[in-house]
Amino acid sequence: MTSVTQLRSIMATSPYFAAVRVHTGNGKNSSVLPTITNTGNLLAGATMRVGVGFLLNPFSVVKAQFESNMYAYQSVTGALISITRQGPSELLRGFLASALRDAPYAGLFIVFYEGIKRETYSIFPTTSSGHAAVIHSSSAASAGAIATLATHPFDVIKTKIQVRSEDRYHGFWRTVRTIWQQRGITGYFDGASLRLSRKVLSSAIGWAVYEGYLMFVRTRMIH
Repeated sequence: MTSVTQLRSIMATSPYFAAVRVHTGNGKNSSVLPTITNTGNLLAGATMRVGVGFLLNPFSVVKAQFESNMYAYQSVTGALISITRQGPSELLRGFLASALRDAPYAGLFIVFYEGIKRETYSIFPTTSSGHAAVIHSSSAASAGAIATLATHPFDVIKTKIQVRSEDRYHGFWRTVRTIWQQRGITGYFDGASLRLSRKVLSSAIGWAVYEGYLMFVRTRMIH
């Protein structure tokens, strides 16, 4: 979240992405994140998420295969060594699907989070830091649910590519076709409830704590 905030701060200084600043809440208890346009929020979230996803993709492959019962790895280190020996391309398996999941997810999350938070502030102006935390938490939970459902098909595709070794799962479009032929539209939402519960809870807790920390730091700096 820190990297996204840093990018948003940079973009907020650009005339193209800068939004008209409107005060939401009573100032002391409102959000302290930099204000930019929806386009800026979308690009900031998507850019940082894809960049981080590229760097961590090898660990995503290791995690997916180590947790699968289709492989007999005895340790995480053993799994990493075995996958690395198969060539660098194995460490980047599923990256396209990951990018198609992460870029829209991060972008949609930031856009909906800021939008829901802004509308909630306009209806229920904050009166305390506790009230602000509730708004941040509920806004993040709602945004997380929307972004998760919208991008879950790509998560299913990514997992299939990284775990399954059959030829029909080699490549993005092959995997898309295979899932459609075997399960139809419902196949793209396997495990959606588990991912949804995890993302909603983590978003609600993480963003409430994050914004609360920023508000605390701002208050300390003022005083």
